[in-house]
Amino acid sequence: MKNKLKILSLLALSSVTASSELDNLLNTSTAIVNQIDTGITLVGAATEYAHHGDALSDGTLSSTAHISTAQLDAYNAALNNFATNYQPYGDVKAVLENKAMDELELMSNAVEIFTDVVVEMVQVVEVAERVEEANTPAQEAEVLEFVSSNQEVLSISQEDVDTYNQSVDDIETHANNASAYLSVANSEDAVAFLEQGIENANTTAEQTSIMYDANQQWVTMGYNTTRNLTAVYLNGNTDMGLDLYLSEADILAAGSNSEFYLTGPTAQGYKCFMTGECE
Repeated sequence: MKNKLKILSLLALSSVTASSELDNLLNTSTAIVNQIDTGITLVGAATEYAHHGDALSDGTLSSTAHISTAQLDAYNAALNNFATNYQPYGDVKAVLENKAMDELELMSNAVEIFTDVVVEMVQVVEVAERVEEANTPAQEAEVLEFVSSNQEVLSISQEDVDTYNQSVDDIETHANNASAYLSVANSEDAVAFLEQGIENANTTAEQTSIMYDANQQWVTMGYNTTRNLTAVYLNGNTDMGLDLYLSEADILAAGSNSEFYLTGPTAQGYKCFMTGECE
């Protein structure tokens, strides 16, 4: 991290809505039905005027009822795609992944705010280092001269502290939300459990309301057709194997080994972080 804290992109998620397969099959089948309808109409007309000898076409009208190779191929491809990929109850895994992506974007925005305010306050790292390294009265006098000469620049505003505190809260909230949704999306048992709930409620995944509740330690899914809720616990209280909560020590240990921390001012030191001159 050089003068600016960085966040790595964790994953790129994409999904295709279930309605696309349905719409494609509808469009391609309707196109052929329209041709058949035209053909039936022409045959009906032909059987009438041929028996009465009272009408003629120009001899080319039948071509307007032809089914083209392009129409045939499009329909068969849509039919196969529908049979293979269509999910009448929606794609709950994709919904969870999309919610995680939304939370990751919010987290990224909060990290940018955190980055900016840490850079604004980074002089406090230099102050702490100078004070810690002052072991004699003469060195302490140098620190006093430094602080006295730069007090205005070294001061930290309440606004910056408030921004810092809020950004840390936001980062933790959005990181937990993203991790909760991804953990459920990556669990075959949890996805199957939610899919059954959607089927029982006769709705689609896209019409449900999925939320992570930190207090209850679960991800819940509510329905537009019933007041029932389906919940997936994340604290090991079920047999789905989702036991995600770590201790503060474990979380901080993982963070101390991250690139984000190791390239920051507290790990690198003020001079290394600000100038790139590292020992």
